Amino acid sequence: MITPEYCRVMARYNAWQNNAIWQLVDTMEPEALDLDRGAFFGSIRATLNHILWGDQLWMSRFDDGDGPACEPRDHVNLTANISDWWASRFRTDGRIKMWAAEVSALDLVGELSWYSVTEGREIHKPVAQCVAGFFNHQTHHRGQVHAMLTAAGMKPEDTDLVLMPVD
Repeated sequence: MITPEYCRVMARYNAWQNNAIWQLVDTMEPEALDLDRGAFFGSIRATLNHILWGDQLWMSRFDDGDGPACEPRDHVNLTANISDWWASRFRTDGRIKMWAAEVSALDLVGELSWYSVTEGREIHKPVAQCVAGFFNHQTHHRGQVHAMLTAAGMKPEDTDLVLMPVD
């Protein structure tokens, strides 16, 4: 389904896109970041926190490291402000890139099992499906942030994977 190279490309893409978002949100007033814009999680900051929380949760399943520092019900408030978000986002993106750099084809086969607090049960899914879903989740919700930023009069960078700069 997926390869280690896919993971490395998507980890780079994730960091590239998050950096582009940071360049815009760092210039915005807190009120504008917390304004309910009618998206699934309401505001830009809440949606960014949702993505970050999800990334930290999935990484804890992939690398057996620490998960997010808050319960699922509080995930949209994972960070108190956009500077804290960026510090945590930057560290998490580094963690994702380090994991991707080391992942092997063998790591991407088999089943991943975890207890889901939100579902209240044990879940078992193919590892490759979980990893693909992890990267898809980021892209999906960043698209919502992109739309909210555009509606707020900002000019987000292009999001096309093929336009990602070469390292």
